[in-house]
Amino acid sequence: MLSMRRVFTIIGFSFLIAILAIVAFTSWYTVDESEQAVMITLGEVEEGVSEPGLHFKYPWPIQSVEILSKETFSLQFGYEESEDGDVKDFPKETKMITGDENIVLADMVVQWKITDPGKYLFNAENPTEMLEDATSASLRSIIGSSTIDDALTSGKVEIEKQVQELLSTLIGEYDIGISILAVKLQDVDLPNEEVRKAFTNVTDARETMNTRKNEANKYRNKRTEEAQGEKDAIMSAAQGDKAARMEVARGDVAQFNAIYNEYKNAKDITQKRLVLETIDQVLPNAEIYIMEDNGNTMKYLPIKDSITKPVAPVEQEGSEGEGSETNGQ
Repeated sequence: MLSMRRVFTIIGFSFLIAILAIVAFTSWYTVDESEQAVMITLGEVEEGVSEPGLHFKYPWPIQSVEILSKETFSLQFGYEESEDGDVKDFPKETKMITGDENIVLADMVVQWKITDPGKYLFNAENPTEMLEDATSASLRSIIGSSTIDDALTSGKVEIEKQVQELLSTLIGEYDIGISILAVKLQDVDLPNEEVRKAFTNVTDARETMNTRKNEANKYRNKRTEEAQGEKDAIMSAAQGDKAARMEVARGDVAQFNAIYNEYKNAKDITQKRLVLETIDQVLPNAEIYIMEDNGNTMKYLPIKDSITKPVAPVEQEGSEGEGSETNGQ
């Protein structure tokens, strides 16, 4: 009896020591600055703890703690890079068809972090696998609606933006406690050398076409500017000629009005003056002979001097048939 009692005492004491040890070692936990903790009380997930330091809790199995990292993770889709820098490709995962029915190989890296530890631990059995599947679906969807030119050249930035938006939407619907920080296309290439060569030829031809178009547009713009300059010069000359003609017309009108006013005051004198000026304009070298009424003498009058100053008459003996004749004054 004593031996059995002693055995039970030792067992009980050992059990008590084990309980005290469990209480001692499971009633506290520490959280590092780069970590976050999830408290689980009787199977129910409580709000996560992200403050670093020492924390206390109820001993196991009443409460337990899951410690997760707060660092940024990188998902390598389509390739795997080892610590020593060796890269292993997975072409079956990266082979995709573009919107214009061309085959490309595209791999990507996704930067993500855990933002809700409780959902990350319990809303999905394998959240990283779900993230990889969502990345594949998003990238294939965007590549499938893009052209091969966009995928290989200048459209990569827009493809990355669209993939990140679609991937964030899918991860949000899955509700697995993950946030997408950034996506980056690592490499987009054609499947073999023959296809790459053909695409290079097409690209070179397109670049040549664009160069010729740019040269043609440059020449067209140059000729357009020259024609515009010629047009402006002609318009300016026409405007100047118009202004000159208008000034001449105004001068003619003023001259006519002045003559008309003199004509109204002295009609006979003005008429004779107009006749003489007209003769001077039509026959600038003509000579005028003026005869008196008796017919015996005539007067010689150079027409140009008659306009400016009177010329003394010269008496001549002669016939009546030379030169032009004007009776009267």
